[in-house]
Amino acid sequence: MRLRVVDLETSGGDRSSEILEVGFVDVVRDGEGWRPLPPVTKLFRPRGDISFHAMAVHHLTPAHFCADDPHCDEYALREMFAQPADVMVAHSARFERGFIADTAVGGVPWICTVRSAKAVWPQAPGHSNQVLRYWRGFALDPALADPAHRAGPDAWVTAHILMDLLKEASVEQMIAWTREPRRLDRIPFGKHRGRPWAEPPDDYLRWMTGQGDMDADVVAAARQELTRRQGLGTLALADAHDAG
Repeated sequence: MRLRVVDLETSGGDRSSEILEVGFVDVVRDGEGWRPLPPVTKLFRPRGDISFHAMAVHHLTPAHFCADDPHCDEYALREMFAQPADVMVAHSARFERGFIADTAVGGVPWICTVRSAKAVWPQAPGHSNQVLRYWRGFALDPALADPAHRAGPDAWVTAHILMDLLKEASVEQMIAWTREPRRLDRIPFGKHRGRPWAEPPDDYLRWMTGQGDMDADVVAAARQELTRRQGLGTLALADAHDAG
């Protein structure tokens, strides 16, 4: 089995941004355990600007790119991922999946190491890949693991988090955790932003569930709250009937 750990650096923080750098590390079976193959990285020249906020994170500037560097598109990703993988892996996979189409990776399942780490190590002081790197005591070669916030080194760190997780959870279990809707304790946007799900009116929640472009986890949370309220209403009717 080949688990492909991927990390991206982009020109900004939203889905309209472009991929600037792709790094991946394949993790493969080695007897009873797992081992990482050498990191693979590639720079892609953006068509547009790189935001200053993005530069402040990964320190990639226009000076890093040559005029003949390719742009990143699905064809380029397919070429880079020519060797098939059985599972794609990323730290906070929701971000990478927003840029990498399923058709570029053969429609294989994904593992999110953030979600998996939260399930396996809820007591961790944090769940970023760098916090987990030091909390788990990894002694990684700086030539491969540094600097942080570059695609190759971050993929290398995440690969070691994955191998550590595999000592306590199966690939199938981590895929299942990744597929579950993420828990949203409060509404993440709009006029009710920051409020508990129990507060907004039913019609607002129904509006959320009817938006085709709404975040799937937000829709799931709105539906769950509507179902909860429906259950409470049914229970109230039953109590009133019993009292009568």
